[in-house]
Amino acid sequence: MSEMTSTLRILEPYPGIFAYYDGRVSGKRLHSKSPNWLDDGAYSLGVASYAIVDQDEALVYDTHISLDHAKAIRTHLEALGVTKIRVVLSHWHKDHIAGNAIFSDCEIIALTLTAEKLEENRRKIENANPPISPLVMPTTLFDGRLDLTIGSRRIELHHFAIHSADGNVVWMPDERLLLAGDTLEDTVTYISEAAEIGTHIAELARMASWPIAKILPAHGDAERIAAGGYEPGLIDANRAYLRRMAGAVAAGQDIDPSLRSFAAEEIASGVVLYFAPYEEVHAGNIAAVKAALQR
Repeated sequence: MSEMTSTLRILEPYPGIFAYYDGRVSGKRLHSKSPNWLDDGAYSLGVASYAIVDQDEALVYDTHISLDHAKAIRTHLEALGVTKIRVVLSHWHKDHIAGNAIFSDCEIIALTLTAEKLEENRRKIENANPPISPLVMPTTLFDGRLDLTIGSRRIELHHFAIHSADGNVVWMPDERLLLAGDTLEDTVTYISEAAEIGTHIAELARMASWPIAKILPAHGDAERIAAGGYEPGLIDANRAYLRRMAGAVAAGQDIDPSLRSFAAEEIASGVVLYFAPYEEVHAGNIAAVKAALQR
């Protein structure tokens, strides 16, 4: 294990479903003391990639925040006897695609929108701090929905324009389990495309109509993920936050700068867990939504 993966935890919330979780370690930074995308917003908030394993096959959902993390995922899977790996990307953001190069000999599946965003932002990604270079692109593209099998397990990929226009979730219909990527988040969603907040709210309503039993997000509490994930109420909690935020801005009302009080109802219910670093996310969300909706 490298220094980069010294705090990586491999969780198994369900037989053959693994969460590669890192971060939410007080006072710990992996890349640099100075601001950077890996430590600030990924590691600081906690981040998980997932693998679904059956027989000698695996589906890797996102390639994590570094090449070392991706190597650890692949090493673990191969130790389990996996010989065929397919990768699925949840969306184009750096903390989900940084390890693609470790799986460059595998099929990498993504939405067409994801490939377009990666190509559009290639220079920024390859010159980021830390850099993701070379950027390894997806090899199989789809739109809307794609059905797969991993061993005997049925997998469905579905497009949801939440958080990012190219949100891609993994739905396991037999288990009624949703691997949500960044479409859902605990404590609150990170609003990366504030001008599309209305679309995100509508898409969350569509997601809430599904017969979901449990949810495994990319950013959440490690113990809750290890125990089987979040209740479907996480969808309503994220939607309520967005609706409250958009409604306040549209009405010209002040937005409570304290996340703890702004999302007090959802936190009190236990559907989401208060995590103090999300105060900074909340502050950024307020600024982004005001800038987008007050034009």
